[in-house]
Parts: sequence; structure tokens; C-alpha cells
Amino acid sequence: MSCKYHKATFHALLAAALYAVSIPFSKLLLAHVPPTLLAALLYIGAGVGMAVLGAVRRSRSEEPLRRADAPYAVAMVVLDIAAPVLLMLGLKYSPAASASLLNNFEIVATAIIALMVFGEAVGKRLWAAIALITLSSILLTMDTAEGLTFSLGSLLVLGATICWGIENNCTRQIAYRDPLQIVKVKGLGSGLGALVVALVIGEELVALPWMLTTMVLGFVAYGLSIYYYTYAQRIIGAARTSAYYAIAPFIGVLLSMLILGERPGNTFFVALAIMLIGTYLASGKNEDGML
Repeated sequence: MSCKYHKATFHALLAAALYAVSIPFSKLLLAHVPPTLLAALLYIGAGVGMAVLGAVRRSRSEEPLRRADAPYAVAMVVLDIAAPVLLMLGLKYSPAASASLLNNFEIVATAIIALMVFGEAVGKRLWAAIALITLSSILLTMDTAEGLTFSLGSLLVLGATICWGIENNCTRQIAYRDPLQIVKVKGLGSGLGALVVALVIGEELVALPWMLTTMVLGFVAYGLSIYYYTYAQRIIGAARTSAYYAIAPFIGVLLSMLILGERPGNTFFVALAIMLIGTYLASGKNEDGML
């Protein structure tokens, strides 16, 4: 594989690692910030942070968004309003470790939509990886106090992953545009939209230190993550970039264990082995060159 491919792979893995920190820290912040407002501030933090980064960093001759990109940009913003709100609501009713692991369903949604709507080639290796990742996610979902159930929290998180799966493919269509501009549009557009929703449903603004803390988390876990994710999509496509995201839930679980004291059961380690195999399959190509 080329150096360019390896660099894109590193960007995808880095994006996953940065996003993973959002789950346990968001769980902590939910004790102080209402869920919809939390989602709004996370994205506003991403947009503002990337705007500042763009102002202090010299332009690198990136292609700006154009009028023809508007349908994808609008869809991106709308889906990025819905997804984090659903995730924060799901996180309110679910353990952070479970919410982290349920994020794996984003891989399945992204790959299927990439194939069926946008015609992105998906080969046998990635289908096998999707099957293993889904099996691992099911096993991990069973590793809860309620057993194999579809709780309200789980359904909300799954809804968020479906929104993000669609959004990933919309972003893929404009991935060759300026990543800083894409993140600013996502962050400010989705964040302000979610803020309007939060105020309409009666959520109140919280103390400034909590708002600033949430925005800093949004810049790191959403802004920088989306930035590197977009770069990765340019080279390896939406389906594979999402497949590399398979490491994010496990980082989220580890952080949940360290920060929140959550402890998964023995099934976790079986699921971990399955997930590692799935991730390995997602990282290679078939002989025909497809994923």
C-alpha cells in the first residue's frame, strides 16, 4: 500500500480516537448540561475551534464549497443536528460503555448506504468485517444488566448511528472541498440548529464554565475528529473510513472504565477478539481491489 494510503488510514484511526473521548466526558457533563444543549455546544465548539484554527493557519489552496454542494451540505447539517441530540439522549439512559459500543452500527449503516445509494464498491472482506463487527456489537449489547434488550437508550443511540451513517456518505460527496470549511459548516450550522431546538423545548443555558468545557470537548472530539475523518475519506472512501472507526468504541469503553469506573463483563473480551478480526478484514483489499 502507498504512503498516501497509510497516511489516510492513520487519519481515520486518529479521528476515531479523538471521537471516542466524547462519550465518557459527555456522560459526566450530562450531570450539569441538558442533553440537547450539550449536543449543541459540542458542535458549536467544533465550529468555533476550527474557525480559529483556520484563521491562524495559512491557507493550503483547498477547494472551497460551491453552490452545487449545497444539497449535501444542508443534509449534513440537518443530520448532524439529529444525530448528537439522539446520542446525548441515549447516553442519558445508557451506560457510557454500552453507548460507545453501539456506535459500531454506524459502520453498517455507512457501508450499506455507500453501496446502495452512492454505488461505492464493497467487497467480500468488508462484508465479512461488517458481519463480525455487528456480531461483536450484539454480544456487547448482551453484556448489560438487562440482557439482550432494546432499551430506550439503545434505540436512541442506534438512531444516532443511522443518521451519522447517512451523513458520512453526504460528507464523502464533498470530501475534496476544504476540510476546515466543512467542519465549520457542520459545527456552526448543526450547533446553532441544535441550540434553537434546545431553547424551544425549554432547556436553559447553564453556567459559563460548563458551556466552555463542553465547547472545548466539542473542538477536540468533534471538530478535529471530523477534520481528520474528511481527509481519510478522500483516499479510502466512506465505507472503509467508517470501518476503521471500529476502534472508537473500545477506546470509549476503556475511558469509561478509567474515568467512570464502569466494568464490562467477560463477554466483552470475546467481543473484543471478534472485533479485532473484523477490523483486520476491513483494513485490507480483495484481489479484485475492492474493500
